[in-house]
Amino acid sequence: MSNYQEIVPTANKILKKYDLCDHCLGRLFSKQLHLSSNKMLGKKLKKNFNSLQKCYICKNLFENLNHFLKLMLNVSSSYSFTTFSVGAIIKPSIVDRDDSVRSQFKLKGIDSIKTDITKELGKLFVKKTKKAIDHVDPEITFTVNLKDETCDLRSKSITLSGRYMKTKRGFPQKQKSCDNCSGKGCRVCHFHGIAEFESVEGTISQFIFKKFGGTTAKFTWIGGEDKSSLVLGKGRPFFVKIQNPSKRKTSLPDTKINSINLSKMKLVNESPKQSLKFISVIRSKIFSEMPVDSNLLKKLKVLTKNPVVVYDKSGKRLEKNILQIKYKKISSNTFTLIIEVEGGFPIKRFVIGDDVNPGVSKILETTCMCKEFDFLDIQVQ
Repeated sequence: MSNYQEIVPTANKILKKYDLCDHCLGRLFSKQLHLSSNKMLGKKLKKNFNSLQKCYICKNLFENLNHFLKLMLNVSSSYSFTTFSVGAIIKPSIVDRDDSVRSQFKLKGIDSIKTDITKELGKLFVKKTKKAIDHVDPEITFTVNLKDETCDLRSKSITLSGRYMKTKRGFPQKQKSCDNCSGKGCRVCHFHGIAEFESVEGTISQFIFKKFGGTTAKFTWIGGEDKSSLVLGKGRPFFVKIQNPSKRKTSLPDTKINSINLSKMKLVNESPKQSLKFISVIRSKIFSEMPVDSNLLKKLKVLTKNPVVVYDKSGKRLEKNILQIKYKKISSNTFTLIIEVEGGFPIKRFVIGDDVNPGVSKILETTCMCKEFDFLDIQVQ
């Protein structure tokens, strides 16, 4: 083994000056010899030297790795996962001593001591749990702090898609953020970002936290509705990203929680990066200041001929197509209007004519107000 004979003189020089453990000594040469075990190489290089003191570089840290393995096992005991990675925080003085030895003896292309520690901890954890190391996209990541002897765990987020029906009025879609942390997550809200669960968002979040654990839930809604609106038909689609889940797989049957029906829930790779196009079927109950007759209501059919122009708060101009329209007179001043329209349509502004042209009030030539509106169907295109 000619390469081995070449490194022996340098190893001897180092050992005459510094007392190193098998791990630290072997690491200085293992890559050069294409060996995987630093400890075995170090032991071989030290066969003619007696080690009486603590390792100059790591202060015998490698002898204590089982203590940190126990921390990793304890912190991960309630998590289900198949892959992991390990990071470490070590004392700067250890890094300085390691750098000093490598610099003095002109040793290059060597793994740092931090890399070696994380490798050894990874090997110990694999041996104990049969889990697999994944440096690219692990399901959980350990950060072992060797300075204060603690271990943190971060679990890779998971994303779900599903649909919800809302069968009772007076229930908002979105939940108010926790007052203490503004939605970031704190001890007051149990790191959920929301302190109450009195909304569609809160109801779904509570269901998900019971199923998967986790801290915060970030929703991507496919459209929205008023507090007083119903969501019927097959329900409104949504996506939700769960941070730090403790479980990654579980059964997700259709379920009813209070006035919220959840269906078609499943794990997906990620939430959509761009807004999804969708069609809404909306039924609105409209009150008119002046009496309207059926002949006058026929004028509303013109709405399917050309796009409706909508100006948002920033002044941006949008065009929305109404694909179908139906109406039914209820009383002299009240009628229902059912429209099939492109998603994101401001129904109340459309009725009164607030920066929406043409609006119902303009076409009927009388002031109209939308009392309530419900979603009969939402179709993602």
